[in-house]
Amino acid sequence: MSAPSSALPLLNHKDQGQGPAVVLIHGLFGSLDNLGLLARALADQYRVISLDLRNHGASFHSMEMSYPLMAADLLTLLDSLHIEKANLIGHSMGGKVAMQVAKQAPTRVERLIVADMAPVAYPHARHQNVFAGLNATLAKMPKSRNEAETLLAEHIEIPGVRQFLLKSFAKDGVDWGWRFNVAALEHSYANIMGWPDSQSRFDGPTLFIKGGESDYMLPAYTETVMAQFPAAKARVIAGTGHWLHAEKPVLFNKLVVDFLSIGG
Repeated sequence: MSAPSSALPLLNHKDQGQGPAVVLIHGLFGSLDNLGLLARALADQYRVISLDLRNHGASFHSMEMSYPLMAADLLTLLDSLHIEKANLIGHSMGGKVAMQVAKQAPTRVERLIVADMAPVAYPHARHQNVFAGLNATLAKMPKSRNEAETLLAEHIEIPGVRQFLLKSFAKDGVDWGWRFNVAALEHSYANIMGWPDSQSRFDGPTLFIKGGESDYMLPAYTETVMAQFPAAKARVIAGTGHWLHAEKPVLFNKLVVDFLSIGG
């Protein structure tokens, strides 16, 4: 068991099913509901732990946010649930959290699945329009999702992105607001887009699943991936972008189930 990372509260989580443990980890601006279709597909055979990362969903807020800290949060949660070893599945930023846990505490990870993310640092300009939209809503304090979407649309052109963000726009008492901590995410954005550890490695079974039309996993990253995850295998889901698990859930879920059940 790992030592608790701090006196911080446990991550908000949902625990369902019985069997070998599987932990599902969402991406930036997401929540534990994002991988709900996969959770339901796995719950018949596995104990599925879906969680909200720090500064997301119903989990605690902190201005400190890095992959070592988020990995420690997850390990503390596993300790509290008396889970010695788990399969980890992470999408996007959640994939980086999963990779960090695997490298930080390899004996705690059975198998690792990373959805459309590489263990590299990415350019820091990918979400500038998103933060502009979010800050516009914070300045105007909209009273409904429709008002919030109108403000977001001034900065974010893609309707699907706006709808994804609005899943975390909720009423708390009489006021509406974001469940994720916009200030902390913006403050820690360089950490989120970065990658703190390209030297250590995880030798266990690893599967990278790429969206065929996504630019998050490029051929140029292959050598870097294999240096850190030498047992890695890769699968590509054609006709999907970064949200591959939502765009083709049946195929994505099959790849996950097959890898968990027979090791890929």
